[in-house]
Amino acid sequence: MKIRYSKGLWMGIMGFVLHDGPPYANGDLHMGHALNKILKDIINRYKLLQNYQVHYVPGWDCHGLPIELKVLQSLDQDARKELTPLKLRAKAAKFAKATVKTQMAAFKRYGVWADWEHPYLTLDPEYEAAQIEVFGQMALQGCIYRGRKPVHWSPSSRTALAEAELEYPEDHVSKSVYAVFKLVSVPTSCEMLEDFFPNLGIAIWTTTPWTIPANAAVAVNSKLQYAVVEVHSDSVDFSPSNIDGKKKLGNVLNQHDKLLLIVALDLVPTLEAKWGKKLVLKKTLTGSQLENCRYVHPIDDRECPVVIGGDYITTESGTGLVHTAPGHGQEDYVTGLKYGLPIFSPVDDDGMFTEESGPFSGLDVLGNGNVAVIEYLDENSSMIMVEPYKHKYPYDWRTKKPTIFRATEQWFASVEGFREAAMDAIDQVTWIPSQAENRISSMTSSRSDWCISRQRTWGVPIPVFYHVESKEPLMNEETIDHIQSIISQKGSDAWWYMKVEELLPEKYRNEASNYEKGTDTMDVWFDSGSSWAAVLEKRSGLSYPADLYLEGTDQHRGWFQSSLLTSIATNGKAPYHGVITHGFVLDEKGFKMSKSLGNVVDPSTVIEGGKNSKDLAFGADVLRLWVSSVDYTGDVMIGTQVLRQMSDIYRKLRGTLRYLLGNLHDWKDDYSVPYGELPMIDQYALFQLENVVKNIKESYDSYQFFKIFQIIQRFVIVDLSNFYLDVAKDRLYVGGTSSSTRRSCQTVLSVHLLSIVRVLAPILPHLAEDVWQHLPFQFTTENGRLANFVFESKWPMLNERHLAFPEKEVDFWGKILELRTEVNKVLEVARGKKLIGSSLEAKVYLHAFDNNLAARLVNMCASENDADTLHCIFITSQVEILPSLENLQDEDIPCIGEYLIQGKNKIWIGVSRATGSKCDRCWNFSSQVGTFEDHPSLCGRCYNVVSQPMPVVAAA
Repeated sequence: MKIRYSKGLWMGIMGFVLHDGPPYANGDLHMGHALNKILKDIINRYKLLQNYQVHYVPGWDCHGLPIELKVLQSLDQDARKELTPLKLRAKAAKFAKATVKTQMAAFKRYGVWADWEHPYLTLDPEYEAAQIEVFGQMALQGCIYRGRKPVHWSPSSRTALAEAELEYPEDHVSKSVYAVFKLVSVPTSCEMLEDFFPNLGIAIWTTTPWTIPANAAVAVNSKLQYAVVEVHSDSVDFSPSNIDGKKKLGNVLNQHDKLLLIVALDLVPTLEAKWGKKLVLKKTLTGSQLENCRYVHPIDDRECPVVIGGDYITTESGTGLVHTAPGHGQEDYVTGLKYGLPIFSPVDDDGMFTEESGPFSGLDVLGNGNVAVIEYLDENSSMIMVEPYKHKYPYDWRTKKPTIFRATEQWFASVEGFREAAMDAIDQVTWIPSQAENRISSMTSSRSDWCISRQRTWGVPIPVFYHVESKEPLMNEETIDHIQSIISQKGSDAWWYMKVEELLPEKYRNEASNYEKGTDTMDVWFDSGSSWAAVLEKRSGLSYPADLYLEGTDQHRGWFQSSLLTSIATNGKAPYHGVITHGFVLDEKGFKMSKSLGNVVDPSTVIEGGKNSKDLAFGADVLRLWVSSVDYTGDVMIGTQVLRQMSDIYRKLRGTLRYLLGNLHDWKDDYSVPYGELPMIDQYALFQLENVVKNIKESYDSYQFFKIFQIIQRFVIVDLSNFYLDVAKDRLYVGGTSSSTRRSCQTVLSVHLLSIVRVLAPILPHLAEDVWQHLPFQFTTENGRLANFVFESKWPMLNERHLAFPEKEVDFWGKILELRTEVNKVLEVARGKKLIGSSLEAKVYLHAFDNNLAARLVNMCASENDADTLHCIFITSQVEILPSLENLQDEDIPCIGEYLIQGKNKIWIGVSRATGSKCDRCWNFSSQVGTFEDHPSLCGRCYNVVSQPMPVVAAA
């Protein structure tokens, strides 16, 4: 069955839109995909049962570097040389579409419902055109600009990267350097420093020595205290490096008779221990006094200033003075703008030093170039010490290689103009879990401008033309609208195969020879971040903003944020009313999955089984049951042991549903017993069921599926199977096919079956539909429609009468359940003493010290219906309520126990063998066995049943 989109079927029903965040179309699915898609499907299916019109359009992110790299990796060197941009794009599109097809089949196998025939792909022309439209609106509002500033650059991918395309391993090791830059002049505010010339220098510390050729200033914190210290040759305790003890002191410490350094006052003891040299305090001064001091650049001898930086300058590490290269760092860049410093970045796209770097030209900045800079500093008496330093460092999430900060000409989206509006919108969205709001708020409030240009071929082009001579960009409403129109018809390939004069509007065609097309493509986060415009606003039946977005927690800096920023910038509102985030999937020991560790759990293997005999086939519903069992708001664990536990629970649920079906094989609605005529045990069972359905609905509504798992597991396996169904077997199998007690039990079972199968359906749709197709009776909804499929049946209607079961009775039946547990303990003792085998061989004696309770128990023993009798509830042959414990003989009642009700009222329990003989039919012991001449082996009840005439069965 498919989700139906027929307007006639859903007339007048509220819509629900969960907007699908597009997975990347570049490989096989992993368990994170399964968790994500199944969570979405559970929500959609529940909303469907709640009578919502559900619209779920699956999507795929089809552009970007990972797909481009896959194509390039599949080609040999000669084929790569012949690869034109259009050929590469054609191969990338083919690869993406093939991956979409494979992933779609896997999602279907998970049991995910969606409009699979009409997915959205970011490579579709209509999608690309909508994306160009969003870009154009932002550009015309002044939110898009071109500038030269440092961005995360991946030498391994040869492109700029967004923050969301980075990962930060904590075990990266850098060569950190303490260096000295010689002071040559000071302002009047610190003339006292001239007394220390020419031996005075400023000490800096950096983990990126390769950026020193681009140094333009040294920054200090105006609020910190600084000290002039003299480096003595006297050694102090030399603290070993934090990594393998590999540290090296520079020549400057040995070549200078008198070396004086400026460092932060608070760091003097730390630096003494670090360098192993005595540092004698000569003078103190503030950071603000140091402003406008000048030093000689250690490589090219130009003079550079000391400037005031921001709060990023601390005494937690380093020297308290920060080497500043505006072309290689965001904070450096901001400081550079304040002081008009040059934005110098002598590094090319491959991460190699350019000729502007002088002696380091052609060297790799992350390799031999870094080493060469360190050696140069040491040879020229500018290095105090070098040591390895382990820390977090940004890596390209695709190539898994280090990135650099590098100033290049890029296109940016200015967040500053709409940051406040974005923060206000965040406050209006419902975030699950609630702490997610803090995370995206902090990321949005502190984020710098968004670099949206990429130096790649496979993507949506930034629709800009550059003047051949002046390089000034041409981009306005007319040019953007014209390109949008072309792309909507021909796709973004048109940018590559059409000429400039064809891409320009009519009024500019005479000037076409003066312009060239830009070669940058848009960041893929801009692609997916425009999905609200390309899908929610354009597709019939969808709505903007969406009711819900649901993705992994990493999307706070990815899709959630890019969608928010583009939507706020163009429409002033968030693209979603609610956002749910889930954690990552780990192995069952809590470790990250990786092929090298051999701990990867493949969802397809979980469902279908693997080549290894240990890889059991659990089926899609077991995988879905696992998804429902975990608290997805944090990281979740899965493995063989976990799946086996889920499989056991699934089998128990399935077994219970089969039991219900089997005992309703002859059921018709006409047989239903009115509520007021039901035995009390049946009314109590319906009360329990109604509470369970009510609590499950609340958990679905709050998206706390793990609570549903806990509720249903306890109810079906404990409350239902271990109690009600256990005691019901006697009247279902023994009491006669048309007896009142059997019909009343079937009435309860039918309500349970119809309720359980529907509340389970969003989680276990295959099992639910299997049950529904085997219903021995038809089900009609409240509006008279025949439900041929479980998802046509709607959510169980709330039954207020079932919930109105008296509180006093709820309390009493709770005590009966506890008493039954205690009776079973005494029965087990009797079984251990070989007094009885089956519990039907036992007679139970009870004495209640509370008179009211004793009277109630006496009444139950004399109940007119078998269902409410104590011996049926205990599954014993007899129960006797003793008025007193006086004159009891141990040999008469050999096994005893006691039970305290709520810590005060006591019930005495005794067990002996049952009196009478065993009935061959029901196995109960009765004194009536042997009294019926025509059926001497039956008890009175069974004799009455078999004496009834057989029901007439109509001929087929």
